[in-house]
Amino acid sequence: MPGHNIIVIGTSAGGLDALRQVVKELPRDLPAAVFIVQHVLRHTPSILPTLLTRAGVLPAEHPVNGQPFERGHIYVAPPGAHLLIERERIRLAAGPRENRHCPAIDPLFRTAALAYGPRVIGVVLTGALNDGTAGLRAIKQRGGLAVVQDPAEAFNASMPESALAYVAVDACLPLAEIPRYLVRMTREPAPPEQDFPVAKTLRVEANIDGLAPDTHLEGDEVGIRSDYTCPECKGPLREIHDGKLLRFRCRVGHAYTGDALVDSQADAVDAALWTALETLEQRAEIAGKLASRARADGHELSATSFDAQGSDMARKIRTLRDVLLVDGLRDAPTEARSHEAEAQASEAEQSKTPA
Repeated sequence: MPGHNIIVIGTSAGGLDALRQVVKELPRDLPAAVFIVQHVLRHTPSILPTLLTRAGVLPAEHPVNGQPFERGHIYVAPPGAHLLIERERIRLAAGPRENRHCPAIDPLFRTAALAYGPRVIGVVLTGALNDGTAGLRAIKQRGGLAVVQDPAEAFNASMPESALAYVAVDACLPLAEIPRYLVRMTREPAPPEQDFPVAKTLRVEANIDGLAPDTHLEGDEVGIRSDYTCPECKGPLREIHDGKLLRFRCRVGHAYTGDALVDSQADAVDAALWTALETLEQRAEIAGKLASRARADGHELSATSFDAQGSDMARKIRTLRDVLLVDGLRDAPTEARSHEAEAQASEAEQSKTPA
């Protein structure tokens, strides 16, 4: 009977140090393949495989589409592509963003659960919001194991806390204990796959993640129609009740947890406010020019009207600037600390990389 020989790991803010601590303790004879998603920007070069290879004894790499995978190897999602698992091979898909990310964690977890069921161990480490929670639920529903980093020690506790809130995890451990647990579980037999049938929703969502043909038609079978629109493509969103976890997905595949949807809508509001500010400032400037010209031509009544319009625009501009300033001060500190810490770690590692 096969063991738990598929390990999938998801992380975000603070993930570099967490991943290095985990992989440095994994042995050379690990009887499992390891797959990792860390949130990265689409067009940012990644040296994560180099850093993880250097941290431990297992080789790490960015795989290519269709590549067979091997035990004792680490496969890292490249920037701009979801890392998906099929039977005995890897799929890469520049598919729709999930929880605002590509690569995202849920597609990896979901396709691993579909392909290997009880043989999968899912691990959620430090990170913001709750990418990974839905995928970890899928792993558990297919008989796999769910492991979560102790939120008390996580750089960002949001992802571990979300997983604990919505998934009946098998282990919540500090980083130092996670590798030993993984090694032990890989050497224990997994239950029979036929004991955990595949739910239709899991299969459809995995097809959407992999950009399978006609999935926009299948997507209409997932969840129920909601009154909301997708922040990215403006298409209708379907509402998915995944246990107590509320999720949304549009026809083309963009997917969000409730928290990620609110966060994405906040960005849309922010962009709209800046657009409104630019428009108001242009209108105020034009009104000023028209007032000056009307006054020079002796049309004082028209000049007064344009002055009034300019004053009204100026009042609205001050109000918008106050709103943007307050929102910026509220949001900046947490984001700045996160990005600064990640940047410092990346720069430190890159400086050690031989030319």
